[in-house]
Amino acid sequence: MTAPVVGTASSGAEQPEPLLELAGVRAGYGAIEVLHGVDLQLHPGAVVALLGPNGGGKTSTLKICSGILPVTAGEFRLAGRCVNGVDAAALARLGICTIPEGRGVFANLTVRENLWVATGTGTALKDLEQVAYDRFPILGTRRNQLAGSMSGGEQQMLALSRALGTAPTVLLLDELSMGLAPRVVTEMYDIVGQLAAEGLSILVAEQFARAVLPIATSAALILQGRVVKTGDPADIDRELSTSYLGG
Repeated sequence: MTAPVVGTASSGAEQPEPLLELAGVRAGYGAIEVLHGVDLQLHPGAVVALLGPNGGGKTSTLKICSGILPVTAGEFRLAGRCVNGVDAAALARLGICTIPEGRGVFANLTVRENLWVATGTGTALKDLEQVAYDRFPILGTRRNQLAGSMSGGEQQMLALSRALGTAPTVLLLDELSMGLAPRVVTEMYDIVGQLAAEGLSILVAEQFARAVLPIATSAALILQGRVVKTGDPADIDRELSTSYLGG
């Protein structure tokens, strides 16, 4: 069975090799399997929206892609190379960066100290700060402020800054909208769209589909650990059931 093609805006031209690909991937926690043969592709410069209700398998799929959850069957590939078993640190060095659900900033550290934490990837603090403050000037004015005292949107800017400062090739976003006001969610996804326009390849797991679909190049619907439909965002949007995707 051929994996569905996900992650390109055009279906007529010959497709390039996927940058990231899951082929028949199975995975679980202990004896409980939660992914049952997931097929997914992310092409260079694409934004793939991974949609579905809580418990559908979105976060587990991102954990596979970040090296946190091991593959039990099938293949996880980067640029055509199987990377099953490669740990999270090694995948980060290969250009995969994750912003987890809940943003993952250190509330008791300042903005500058949060950026310093990201120097473990080998990027200098001054370079991380330049990326952060150039893109989000508000962070420059709050560099000595505790991250936990900032708004949810500002914390999300900080999380994005830590990721972007490492010059990733693939950005994985898990529930970017969580805990944010609708206006801030729109602003955050506008930023994600800008990053994609600059050439970053992005996989976004999102429960609230209509937050991400306007900037997605393609979408995949995952239910009960299986990708059940993939396609153009507009087509997926027309078929979404607001009863389980939150509209």
